Amino acid sequence: MRSVSYVQRVALEFSGSLFPHAICLGDVDNDTLNELVVGDTSGKLSVYKNDDSRPWLTCSCQGMLTCVGVGDVCNKGKNLVVAVSAEGWFHLCDLTPARTLDASGHHETLMGEEQRPVFKQHIPANTKVMLISDIDGDGCCELVVGYTDRVVRAFRWEDLGEGTEHLTGQLVSLKKWTLEGQSPSLLPTGRPRLPEMLCCTRHPAASTTRMSLLTSLATSNEATLRRVVALASLPSAPWMGNGHEEVVACAWDGQTYIIDHNRTVVRFQVDENVRAFCAGLYACKEGRNSPCLVYVTFNQKIYVYWEVQLERMESTNLLKLLEAEPEYQDLLQELGLDPDDLPAARTLVHQTLYHPDQPPQCAPASLQDPT
Repeated sequence: MRSVSYVQRVALEFSGSLFPHAICLGDVDNDTLNELVVGDTSGKLSVYKNDDSRPWLTCSCQGMLTCVGVGDVCNKGKNLVVAVSAEGWFHLCDLTPARTLDASGHHETLMGEEQRPVFKQHIPANTKVMLISDIDGDGCCELVVGYTDRVVRAFRWEDLGEGTEHLTGQLVSLKKWTLEGQSPSLLPTGRPRLPEMLCCTRHPAASTTRMSLLTSLATSNEATLRRVVALASLPSAPWMGNGHEEVVACAWDGQTYIIDHNRTVVRFQVDENVRAFCAGLYACKEGRNSPCLVYVTFNQKIYVYWEVQLERMESTNLLKLLEAEPEYQDLLQELGLDPDDLPAARTLVHQTLYHPDQPPQCAPASLQDPT
């Protein structure tokens, strides 16, 4: 394991208390750039945009918000903000700004005062975690909710007013599971490669990803369902820029771990205790999405570490890199060393790096200092 240090950080203002899963990153206003959504125990949704320290807009909901999400939950080709409270109130918020034409004929964004949900429905109470994803491979999103009583439920939006711009429909229950233990987190999974705790990440083939929950939905196999019930909060993000996603886990003391599909671990330390955490793509700077780490601390601050990409995850073996260079093999032969003699090559490289003023101890006698 190696440690990394990130210094590019912005601080956002936040007042209130929140549950660990009442924070997420997503494209709230459907402009392809992600925003940060935070819901607190008073029912207030705050949306942060770019590096502005104050919320871009807010929305009032009912009850203590325990989990929030962003996605096309109604399958209308448009992202909505989903907020669910501990009391069982399910809210849909359309936070795409209204657009009108200004005097010059250009579109002008008008921001009103505090927003209101466009839809509200009561579902079973004591919600704890939530997932918006296509769990049955039909191309449409479902809503999966985990509860404090070890129950997991799947819902689907049923549209009653097809063709209208307004939301006229309701959530319909699809399936219910009862687990043996609590479910602290729900995450989409792809082809399982890692241990159960780490397999809760999306496989790189995101465009054709099928979730492990698919089998559970069809067979009610609780063992399979547990693959999407993570043991900790494990968001994912593309840190390496290679099309893969890595798992990111954060502890209360600020210790953050980035884990790839080869189980390579990189650690990052925040110097404050963390109340809530999420990771993913956020348009913090430069008008583009970049990998970010988001921490909500106990001092009423949200810290966003932006542009936190890693050049590499795994440790690099210098000898293996040298073996791929044809010149390295030629130099060893000039010194009279067998390229397959790894101890001798290791000694030569060590002495060249750390004691360049001394003759190579592993070289033939003809190359050593006669004195």
